[in-house]
Amino acid sequence: MTEPVSRAVVDAFYEAYTERDVDKIAPFIDDDVEWTISGPVDVLPFCGTCRGKAAVLDVIGRLVPSVFHVFCFVPSTILVDGDKVASLNRLWANRNVDGRVISYRLAHFLRFRNGKIVENLSLIDSFDAVEQVLGHPLDISGGFKPDGDHVAA
Repeated sequence: MTEPVSRAVVDAFYEAYTERDVDKIAPFIDDDVEWTISGPVDVLPFCGTCRGKAAVLDVIGRLVPSVFHVFCFVPSTILVDGDKVASLNRLWANRNVDGRVISYRLAHFLRFRNGKIVENLSLIDSFDAVEQVLGHPLDISGGFKPDGDHVAA
């Protein structure tokens, strides 16, 4: 049987994560963690799956800051159920290349064991994030050009 994670541990993790300080985050990460950020690796190179505490701390401490500087992270809704945690969050950051502010929603699905994260799946609103990082809307028409006013049914 798995041991439930306390709300106090979850809140302490998010407090450390909001500060983006890897030394404060490290105690909450299991040595054998699997950490996945779902998103387009071509545009957001910190996306993908990594394994192990050192790799996770590298993503948080080096890869994310190589793309942008996160200046605000707000976990707006957190649900704790046994050893699992789901949260809906918003992130604000400055793009490194031009300082432009980007903001997008993301969800975390965490699993804890002995007060440490052993699994993370982060789902970002990647469409919104990519448009902001690229600085223009994505062309989703697939080359389709309507020949007049059309309403989809």
